Amino acid sequence: MKYLKTAKEYLGAITEFGLSLICTGVVLQVLFGAAVPFLGIDVVGSVIDITNQLGSQGLVGLVAIWVLASIYGKQ
Repeated sequence: MKYLKTAKEYLGAITEFGLSLICTGVVLQVLFGAAVPFLGIDVVGSVIDITNQLGSQGLVGLVAIWVLASIYGKQ
């Protein structure tokens, strides 16, 4: 159980770091526009694409979003 707890803590930290990077990318694109020179990717476009893909799946997409939000909300 000790190893699982440690792995869960590491995964939680990695998830938080990833979400921080996504949020930072969105803020930078809002402030500087789509041409952020040191960002190399279109973060806002990627988030919109993922949202559209989940939304096109109908109920399955809504359930997936609900599950992910509830998992993140427990942290």
